[in-house]
Amino acid sequence: MQTAWKEYQDQNEKRFLDEMLELLRIPSVSAKSEHKDDMRRCADLVRQRLLDSGCDKAEVMETAGHPVVFGEKIIDPAKPTVLVYGHYDVQPAEPLELWHSGPFEPVIKDGKVFARGSADDKGQFYMHVKALETMVRTNSLETNIKFLIEGEEEVGSPNLGSFVGAHKDLLKADVILISDSSMLSMENPSLDVGVRGLSYIEIEVTGPNRDLHSGTYGGGVGNPITILCKMIASLHDENNHITIPGFYSDVVEATPEERALMGRAPYDETEYKSELGVKELWGEKGYTTNERTGIRPTIEVNGIWGGYTGEGAKTVLPSKATAKISARLVPNQSSHTITEMLLSHLRSIAPASVTVNAFEHHGGEPYMTPIDSKGYQAASKAVQTTFGKVPIPVRGGGSIPICSILERELGTKIIFMGFGLDNDNLHSPNEKYNIENYYKGIETIPYFHRFFAQQ
Repeated sequence: MQTAWKEYQDQNEKRFLDEMLELLRIPSVSAKSEHKDDMRRCADLVRQRLLDSGCDKAEVMETAGHPVVFGEKIIDPAKPTVLVYGHYDVQPAEPLELWHSGPFEPVIKDGKVFARGSADDKGQFYMHVKALETMVRTNSLETNIKFLIEGEEEVGSPNLGSFVGAHKDLLKADVILISDSSMLSMENPSLDVGVRGLSYIEIEVTGPNRDLHSGTYGGGVGNPITILCKMIASLHDENNHITIPGFYSDVVEATPEERALMGRAPYDETEYKSELGVKELWGEKGYTTNERTGIRPTIEVNGIWGGYTGEGAKTVLPSKATAKISARLVPNQSSHTITEMLLSHLRSIAPASVTVNAFEHHGGEPYMTPIDSKGYQAASKAVQTTFGKVPIPVRGGGSIPICSILERELGTKIIFMGFGLDNDNLHSPNEKYNIENYYKGIETIPYFHRFFAQQ
């Protein structure tokens, strides 16, 4: 069957790529209301492609926000069922001036597809659609397959939890398979065994009731930008340890064995710094770079603004300053607890010279999957089959807010099987996805279904 799968893929690889590019041309930005029609258009195209690839049924289903696309191919109710989760929405493309080409005009260069959503997550979830087609057309599908492709992952999946809760029977499965993550490299394949949780807030600091002349009032009135910067700076100590009381109270520390396992991942610090264009790295003292981005919680400023930012000079003491701040969380930390802790702390440390309006945007819980589960073993064996190496288990630094909800509502374990790379510029200008990785995913996924069915 390996030969039949590979032959079918080789015969259709140009079409497989062209179909992915068609998806990438739709600016399905869930965060912006002006793209509401684009979101619907993208959902409709995903539905059609599911049908074209062999699903018995596929439909666009409504939520209180952007719609969900559901599809299924049931070959035998007695056989195991795999639920594939992905998302068709993408991050905003700004700042546009930093893109080398149009974010929604896919360009192929050096074997890579440059476009918003190429790796996160259109290119990755579409591997599963083409893997389904490959198995159906070669009459080799050994599991039932369901697809849950949502349109709000990039804004925190605010409506998917209620959708899943209302459609448990429709989504019932034996395992959930997600390709919305990365691997170390094509030479050193890996599988994520967990993702971090997320707490995302915004804080607005207000001083005077209007912008003031910085000469007339400077030195006599608190500057909201200065004060906000001091508040943010105080969140870390000299060892880059988070200073909020109780922030680490619920953290489950990684065992020495787990840290040793993570240490097997190849890492070249010089290459790492060079690729990012930085002279030195930064992070919590006592942990390696891979540990800081995987097993440790963090707080980062995602955006900050205030005052005059236009061309030339305007000497004002601004009335307001604003920042967006996110915390990445690790197992046993609660996004609700951390969000309230972060909001309360920022309000408490603000001086009386300003007022603070701080509020939550969205959040999600950390998630871990056991490496001794049937799903993980099937994924590991599949990767070993096509890469020739046993994948290294690692913890991903990103967040997929819906994971804990999916397991809670459906009682099903999640397996992460990503084929992206850490340097794919997710959420950044010039996002890209290697065509080799795309094809390798389509080649590998059928083996997951075979090995999971055999178990």
